[in-house]
Amino acid sequence: MMKTSELIEKTRAYLIKNYFSDSRPWVVAFSGGKDSTLVLQLVYEMVMDNKVKAFKPVYVIMSDTCVEPPNIAYYIESTLDRIKSHAGKEGLPFNVEVVTPAVEERFWAKLIGKGYPSPTRWFRWCTSNMKIRPSRRAIKKVTDKYGSVLLLFGTRLDESTQRRHRMEGRLYNERGLNPHDDIPNALIATPIADWSSDEVWEYLFNNNPPPWGGSHDTMLDLYKKASGGECPIVLNLNTPSCGGSRFGCWVCTVVKEDKSMQGFIDTGEEWLRPLNKFRNWLKEIREDTSMRMGVRRNKSTGPGPFTPETRQKILEQLLITEMEMNAQLISDEEIAYIQRVWSEDFDLSYSAYRISGTYGREIKNMRLPTTLSSKEQEILDGLLSEFEVQPDLIEKLLRLVTEDYPTLDFYGAKAALERDIKDAIEFDVVRDEMAESHSSKEAVENEAVEAK
Repeated sequence: MMKTSELIEKTRAYLIKNYFSDSRPWVVAFSGGKDSTLVLQLVYEMVMDNKVKAFKPVYVIMSDTCVEPPNIAYYIESTLDRIKSHAGKEGLPFNVEVVTPAVEERFWAKLIGKGYPSPTRWFRWCTSNMKIRPSRRAIKKVTDKYGSVLLLFGTRLDESTQRRHRMEGRLYNERGLNPHDDIPNALIATPIADWSSDEVWEYLFNNNPPPWGGSHDTMLDLYKKASGGECPIVLNLNTPSCGGSRFGCWVCTVVKEDKSMQGFIDTGEEWLRPLNKFRNWLKEIREDTSMRMGVRRNKSTGPGPFTPETRQKILEQLLITEMEMNAQLISDEEIAYIQRVWSEDFDLSYSAYRISGTYGREIKNMRLPTTLSSKEQEILDGLLSEFEVQPDLIEKLLRLVTEDYPTLDFYGAKAALERDIKDAIEFDVVRDEMAESHSSKEAVENEAVEAK
């Protein structure tokens, strides 16, 4: 069995060989946990030791889901700030980047806006939206600039039997690299693959503080309280889910119990209790069919998205939790997006803005509803009744011509308006057909019951 000192030297030699073998830039996937911290520290130390010769950039990419536990988010932010500051002063070729999901990919946009039920092990929509896509976009920018890239991950053989089999089953080149399954022009390096968990901790203990300054003490304390591992940078769905004893999103409902969050609370972090309470409530209501639509988005019968009333309730409870935490848990941008989705689906009264205002949130650049005079409203109500037109369809059409397209002077405006009007009418027709079909089915079922 290899001694720890020999393992360290072997890993350092592996890094030096690969760094100077080509001009391909490096991307270190950093999550703030022990394994990715070790990889980053070894790379950082290698570049510092070869500062005069170091010639190619190293990108440190951290994936922020926008629902990270506040204590972990603060630790990661302060660590990245130190790395950025120290690398700048020393003239080291490190570039720090925090990637986030687009607003429509975020947790609240999907859950509250579109009514997605909270994630499960079998419906883990959060991973692809909040982790895979943002990370891939950042890596694509690097490959577009340089032609190819080397990704460095902190995966280890002894993490699990499944992980070992997957890593051992890959084809490696003479430099110990393998191509990424899904990202073109990307190779993967796993410099600490042969390290045990004890060896990881030993190195971090013995090399504290890290070269960029600060201390590993905060990270060590977080692990001690959570009694768990880290939530890795995820670039494909083969990566294990977060949650459990890992440092995952505080809203994670994939696992039965968020052990890391409970660990924080049990060791004195009482201020996090409202988050855990809200997360547990989210998991409970997911299984309550009365909170769900009776038709899925693919138009099949069964528990579908959360009902409009449930989505409004979730937003309200989230804002209550936000007040209890005295910290922002959902951005203005996300609330504005939720309102746009609701306005398209069911909402005529801009209730997301109204609910937000009730709990002290004034949304920037808030779009207010179109208002009609009393005479105009009277005429409209008469026409709606006479021609049996749904009020929300008229509201959508009014909003299109008064807010979205107040002028047709710019190129393509007329065609875009016609397209959006067509989409609004088609959506209304399809929804009515679905409602009629659902009502007919209920009537048939009721008749069958009465016949019995």
